[in-house]
Amino acid sequence: MTSQGKFALVTGAGSGIGRAVALALQADGYRVALVGRRAQALEDTAAAAPEGTMLVVPADVADPASVAACFAATYEAFGRLDVLFNNAGIGAPAIPMDELSFEQWKAVVDINLTGSFLCAQEAMRIMKRQHPRGGRIINNGSISATAPRPFSAPYTATKHAITGLTKSISLDGRADDIVCSQIDIGNAVTEMTERMTAGVPQADGSMMVEPRMDVAHVANAVVHMASLPLEANVQFMTVMATKMPFVGRG
Repeated sequence: MTSQGKFALVTGAGSGIGRAVALALQADGYRVALVGRRAQALEDTAAAAPEGTMLVVPADVADPASVAACFAATYEAFGRLDVLFNNAGIGAPAIPMDELSFEQWKAVVDINLTGSFLCAQEAMRIMKRQHPRGGRIINNGSISATAPRPFSAPYTATKHAITGLTKSISLDGRADDIVCSQIDIGNAVTEMTERMTAGVPQADGSMMVEPRMDVAHVANAVVHMASLPLEANVQFMTVMATKMPFVGRG
């Protein structure tokens, strides 16, 4: 299936997985809107594209008005939206749960969960009214949702909730040809996982350097999911560094 004439929006597009996916989608023929809080980081992503232009739309995914404005700007520029990659996310400090502040908890919930909901909501509104109708929402989950790391309660809880959101979008969007997928990623090489090269806490209290994989494998997986016709769906996919401690974790 050709992706020529297709349009995508990627949140958290200023670095890491978001940047890699945005560049891979554009290389596959998509026009891509880049969304994130740091305008310069989005510009850097756009500058990394070998050809063509990307739409830079700075926004805070935790702010309903900001989300509505960035989707309106995207629709005005593109005239439709075929794919949303709900990728923006953060973690809290790796400290015991009872030591976390309310503000630290709320920041993770606001971006990881509420932000994904707000972006999905705006995408669904566009996908329902456009012609041809429908589109695809791909949520960035995490294998930590089912096998959490020590001291990760806010991140784990929000990523567990993303699975429920993915299933709800799949069900609620069915009548309007809106498809929802989720990709759970383990140890892609990004700025966020750089600390793993010095060791990360394990469930038995030890520290261990964990294997990582090229982020290009994640980007290629998302492009594959996005390229399917709307009659087919990868509901859930796990892409992980083969030798990371996930199977048998704990």
